[in-house]
Amino acid sequence: MNMLCRLAFVILLWGSTQATAADSPHLIASLKQGGYVLVFRHTATDDSQKDVYPFKFDDMSAQRQLSEKGRDMARQIGTAIKERAIPIGDIYTSRLNRAIEAGRLISGREVKPVDALTDSSNASASGMANPTGANAKAGQAVRQLVDAPPKAGTNTFLVTHKTNIADAFGKDAGDVQEGEAFVYKASSSGPATFAGRIKLADWTAKADK
Repeated sequence: MNMLCRLAFVILLWGSTQATAADSPHLIASLKQGGYVLVFRHTATDDSQKDVYPFKFDDMSAQRQLSEKGRDMARQIGTAIKERAIPIGDIYTSRLNRAIEAGRLISGREVKPVDALTDSSNASASGMANPTGANAKAGQAVRQLVDAPPKAGTNTFLVTHKTNIADAFGKDAGDVQEGEAFVYKASSSGPATFAGRIKLADWTAKADK
């Protein structure tokens, strides 16, 4: 019986982190009400650049930056959010410039860089390519931001890295695409609950009128 219970829990957990494309339009429409936390992976970067010394945060030459494609992706998301009149509250990002720039382009506002969202792989190429979700401390830091209810009538935006998302939500979340968002519904009485995933193509689909 215990084994059956554990199996049922695993299946339930797996289902709670899956969202079909059909769910996305409804989920995006729900964001107009506020009360959600969106955890974005930053958009596409310039692969010809390397993170030589990424944690020297003021030195743009030492860290990988958004590519023009990545900037365009972020602008497209921002335009879709504006067209749908989705209210934005606090915007927290990694301290790396690629996340800061993505956050600014998505929101059209200044952002608040924080350590909790800064690349938990310490710029390890292997860690970024295949995140294990093993950094419990980094994952807890992200989840604390996710569980903090947004300001009334708004949504909180977090912009971070693939490794941090895997640390927070499990190794399977390491398949997150550039610019994709994991969406959580805030709760006043406990942890936020998973609501779905929104990809770039979902944002750029024709907005509901």
